[in-house]
Amino acid sequence: MKRFLFASLFVLIASIGFAQPVFDLGVKAGVHYSNMSLDGDFDLSSDAITKLHWGAFGRVGFNRVYVQPEVYFSKKGGDLSYEGPMDIGTLTGGFDYKNIDVPVLLGYKLVKTPVIDLRVMAGPVFSFVTDADYPNELDPYLSDDFFEDNLFGVQYGLGVDVLFFTLDARMEHTGKVYDDPDFVNGKSTSFMLTLGFKIL
Repeated sequence: MKRFLFASLFVLIASIGFAQPVFDLGVKAGVHYSNMSLDGDFDLSSDAITKLHWGAFGRVGFNRVYVQPEVYFSKKGGDLSYEGPMDIGTLTGGFDYKNIDVPVLLGYKLVKTPVIDLRVMAGPVFSFVTDADYPNELDPYLSDDFFEDNLFGVQYGLGVDVLFFTLDARMEHTGKVYDDPDFVNGKSTSFMLTLGFKIL
């Protein structure tokens, strides 16, 4: 058994050693279809919104396996509505927050050809919120004190490369964007569609 493990490890190291390293650098842009998942004792609900994101990506790997770090600017959130007491009525408005996202994805090329690659990827995403905006009518219920500045989430999805172009479709689940233990907390879920271009 030990000989088998040693031989397997030797073959793996030798394969990596003789494999041609891959390095890509490019720019990307796309759309987020995002929504807030709200949990609390109040009748606050959210509908999905569509926002843009843009930034850059890198890719380093050997053969079919690669690591893809990215950095991009994005806007996420949801359309909030609140069914309040009779003297307040129904309140609606957009909940938007801007952030810088830094995913670090591990990928594998299911199909690898000189022209087309089909990929799967997954990994963590670190987000830094730069601004948040919500309707003035919800000021009595929402407070800036409960917005999180740093978020952690996960991304996973599929991608395809055609020559110098890349197209990714991913899901993203983020931790609590807003956390008020006495009112409501909200997490973000997004579907992302991104088009990229390799410049190196």
